[in-house]
Amino acid sequence: MENLKQKTEPATGASVQMTYLDALMQAQFEEMERDERVFLMGEDISVYGGDKLVERFGKNRVWNMPISEGSFTGLGIGAAINGSRPIVDLSIASFVYLASDQIINQAAKLRYMTGGQIDIPIVFRCCMFSVGSKAAQHADRPYPFFMNVPGLKIISPTSPADIKGLMKSAVRDGNPVLVFEDTRLWPLKGDVPTDPDFLVPIGKADIKREGTDVTLIAIAGAIRPTMEAVNALSAEGISVEVIDPRTLKPLDHQTFKKSVAKTGRLLIVENAHQVCNVGSEISAVMAEEAFDLLKKPILRVCAPDIHVPFSPALEKDFFPSKNDIIAAVRRLL
Repeated sequence: MENLKQKTEPATGASVQMTYLDALMQAQFEEMERDERVFLMGEDISVYGGDKLVERFGKNRVWNMPISEGSFTGLGIGAAINGSRPIVDLSIASFVYLASDQIINQAAKLRYMTGGQIDIPIVFRCCMFSVGSKAAQHADRPYPFFMNVPGLKIISPTSPADIKGLMKSAVRDGNPVLVFEDTRLWPLKGDVPTDPDFLVPIGKADIKREGTDVTLIAIAGAIRPTMEAVNALSAEGISVEVIDPRTLKPLDHQTFKKSVAKTGRLLIVENAHQVCNVGSEISAVMAEEAFDLLKKPILRVCAPDIHVPFSPALEKDFFPSKNDIIAAVRRLL
């Protein structure tokens, strides 16, 4: 995210500037070109950037499904069991609740229940439309809901290069992977490698900005106000290290510990509700395994435990803001 001064991993070979959404579409395009077993199914595929996929691969490999999330998710899982590698686009992330029985009781459990006799290589895309007066039933950030489920992997990267590399890794993985993308990141641009085999490993966090005073772990769309806050703090001489976990399950606790060993202070920022979110899990592990590294108590900045309001005036102050993050950093110093 060049406009937010976010450091990205050095890319080898040629790269091009593209948006987060374009990088995501490019990842799917390349994987469908590479492997004929990969196909795309879901809701409103052409509406949200998938028109080129439809033009290139046609209706045999891009299926626009009826609004019955549980049904077509089950269809995708069955296809994965039988050798295909589906990408199931559930569109608005709140719709994943309707598919949750299939994801949790079938996709996540069948490999275990068959003693490893079957693989379920399937990807579920879930787009978090959490601003713009989408109202409570279309504005959730449901990733914590699935972190408690064994057998699932969950990714939610914040840069164009990372979403391309992780999406490709997800498609090639032999396990069910959920992709939670924040639509506020869709228009952001960055350098993206053109190598069709460029991959970012699942389970590895990335330090987006190095610092010495405070470790700040930013989840998904929270990266935007985070970078605005740390840029402002930098002008005051306050050095904040920003980490993007990229993968939410499994979490890269070693990278978090290494950073906290340097700074002694930890702040976690995310847009999910405060109860049982990613920050809760990171905080628990840090308290259990790295308590001696901390100079101050761990702080979390996240959404309150109420539903997202429809009112623009109320929604404006619902998610963590630049000023909220600046105030939290100052509390730790």
